[in-house]
Amino acid sequence: MDSEDLAESVLIHLDVETLIPGTLKHEKCEISTTRKCYSYIKKRTFATFVASKRVSSSPTDTSPVWQCCDETFSDPSSVHKHVSNLHAEEIEQLTTAALDQMLSQSEEAFQKQEDPNESQSDDPASWIPSTSHLSEEELSKGPGEVLLYYSYCQIRDPKLICSWQSELCSRLHLTGKVRVATEGINGTVGGTKTATKLYIKAMLSHPIFKIMQVEDFKTSEGGAECFSELKVGVYKEIVPMGVDPDTISYRLAGTHLEPEQFHKEVQSLLEDASSKNDTILLDCRNFYESKIGQFKNCLAPDIRKFSYFPDYVEKNLDLFRDKKVLMYCTGGIRCERGSAYLRSKNVCKEVYQLKGGIHKYLEQFPEGFYRGKLFVFDDRYAISFNKDIISDCSYCGAPWDQYQLCSTDFCCQLVLSCSSCRQKGLTACCPVCQAKEQRSSSSPSPGRPHREECECTDSRPRIPNDTL
Repeated sequence: MDSEDLAESVLIHLDVETLIPGTLKHEKCEISTTRKCYSYIKKRTFATFVASKRVSSSPTDTSPVWQCCDETFSDPSSVHKHVSNLHAEEIEQLTTAALDQMLSQSEEAFQKQEDPNESQSDDPASWIPSTSHLSEEELSKGPGEVLLYYSYCQIRDPKLICSWQSELCSRLHLTGKVRVATEGINGTVGGTKTATKLYIKAMLSHPIFKIMQVEDFKTSEGGAECFSELKVGVYKEIVPMGVDPDTISYRLAGTHLEPEQFHKEVQSLLEDASSKNDTILLDCRNFYESKIGQFKNCLAPDIRKFSYFPDYVEKNLDLFRDKKVLMYCTGGIRCERGSAYLRSKNVCKEVYQLKGGIHKYLEQFPEGFYRGKLFVFDDRYAISFNKDIISDCSYCGAPWDQYQLCSTDFCCQLVLSCSSCRQKGLTACCPVCQAKEQRSSSSPSPGRPHREECECTDSRPRIPNDTL
């Protein structure tokens, strides 16, 4: 059977008419994004491809046989491995064809649905909930919290959404950071619980973000005081990986694992010594994040920015070759693009990611396999779910995990310096900065911009060669 005949056979037996969104939902298959739909169809395509290689006399034969590439396979695992290794490109092509055919067949149904971008008003105020029943004091004072969320979705006019977010957050007295792009939105905001509740309500009622659910908003103790100001802007990416989203899309991301599933995978990895040879538990955060908290036996790259992650992958492809990768980050968003980039290299056997990130995992397993603090990008620096301290004071080596900014003028590095060492004046990030601190005046020099990092970081390898 040539490739064209095989493709036609697979597509016929795949029965793409049963894959339209309405039917998938009826089968309780979540496809709120194109990526999930693609993943579902790929599994069905793989199964159909393997079935097309079966040559046993009857479907009910207890001893099935498969033939492919002039080889005969007598057990499912062997033929599955063969197809995964040698026919991955064909599976991808067939999956794409099936998806295109499904979309074509259901085009009329999609056209009848209202485009959320078309239904939104040009006036940002029209999507802001009424606060007339609340006083300014109720919105700005009282118990508070911090929200962390993201949503990948098509936004045709990110500037309009940016204006809406600015007005919404200001009206609700929220501070924080919100990134908007054509690929979606990513935000972390703090305020009173009254205000954050209204914020979530406004997000879920907006046509573009109605695909989100309340569970997509991760919460932690805090408030407006956790951020110095409100920053809302339009960007190319909602998480800065430094790779064009049109080149590496979140739609290529790895398979999501619920916290319960991820917990079981990590448990198996820790209990089964043999699995360590073919499974990598990958922390795709920055080194200062993983330093104060991480999963046991993880691989934590020594990178300072997420934009270094692609280069790290390029330099360490052999590390991931033929491996099963379990990836995690703070809230899940970096894994969306990070796993997509890793999968694009076609070296891993499988790529999975923790749905909802460490944040959601710790909500269910505070005493699980993640130990230490969870780093957050606000004035708290870290939040705690368990009492473990896995890091040390940079000066005396005593257990310590509370970050503070380097005291040297114009340096924005984070420092782990315990109370005792700080009382001794050891408050800089390194000896280089400490020497500068001793020579400098007590007041910062006017007119000079802050540096992102000091000279002492030049010696840090940008993309180190990590080994397990």
